[in-house]
Amino acid sequence: MLWMLLGFSLACYAVIGNDSIQTIGTFLSSNRKRPWWLLWSYLGAILATVLIYGWVVNSGDVSYGRLSKIPMNQAVQWWHTLPILVLLFLTRFGIPVSTTFMALSIFTGSVVLQKIITKSLMGYGIAFLATALIWLLIYNFEKRVLSEKDDNKEPHSIWIVAQWLSTGFLWMQWLMQDLANIYVFVPRQVPGWLLASSLVWLLALLAFIIREKGGKIQEIVLVKTNTLDIRSATLIDLSYGLILFYFKNLNNLPMSTTWVFLGTLAGREMMLSIMMKHKNKTATATDLFADLGKASLGLIISVGLALCGKYIFS
Repeated sequence: MLWMLLGFSLACYAVIGNDSIQTIGTFLSSNRKRPWWLLWSYLGAILATVLIYGWVVNSGDVSYGRLSKIPMNQAVQWWHTLPILVLLFLTRFGIPVSTTFMALSIFTGSVVLQKIITKSLMGYGIAFLATALIWLLIYNFEKRVLSEKDDNKEPHSIWIVAQWLSTGFLWMQWLMQDLANIYVFVPRQVPGWLLASSLVWLLALLAFIIREKGGKIQEIVLVKTNTLDIRSATLIDLSYGLILFYFKNLNNLPMSTTWVFLGTLAGREMMLSIMMKHKNKTATATDLFADLGKASLGLIISVGLALCGKYIFS
């Protein structure tokens, strides 16, 4: 029980502190002048709704079926928490490690793990191609956004509403995918007391990460082209949300939203680099390969830790 609750608590912190920035990073950036508690109230309300709704309609399963192929481990040991501890360490250096691989690989059989990795890599490729095509089609609009950029000018109310709605949609899709990374440590039918206590813990962590303005991982978003503009941020969030919606309905197999997130940013950034003659294409490619390399490092580490846990400690 002790290791189960410890692993669960650490997983909550890791998912909110690392993966959530993929989803709310552009939202935090473009709303950096608004009170943190306002952003927290909005995102927290959606978090509570998704968690409680999933618990009610799925008979206690808040993972929305993502853990159906990963049976509950009745004897969670100390080494089950190792991947999460490593994830927290890597997060401090701004490395976009996938919590899906870190949290689930040590509980997953090799066949299911291979399917999760395949789906995640496919997610990166589809996100890259889809966003590259989207920004090819809307390049003239993005170019106008860049030319009109004024950090001191209040955006039009239509874009404010559009961004909050697109972020809410994305946040909802992301939660339905990544709640599995947290609740893999506990019974698949979550008891009511654990649901309530975990909701309080998640809301507290969300408040912390918003007050910290995203932390180190936020730099991955900030260095990309014009992500502070609310119009660009809205289109990024909507694109990412629609891609997650597609994969959520494809099957109930878990996947790494980190890889989809990186593919979304990479496709957009690469297309802008190609279309904008003054942009340094070598620097763009270097940045994108660096992000991909960091994510690949996380994949290697997580699989390695899973093999060590299963064949050395068990």
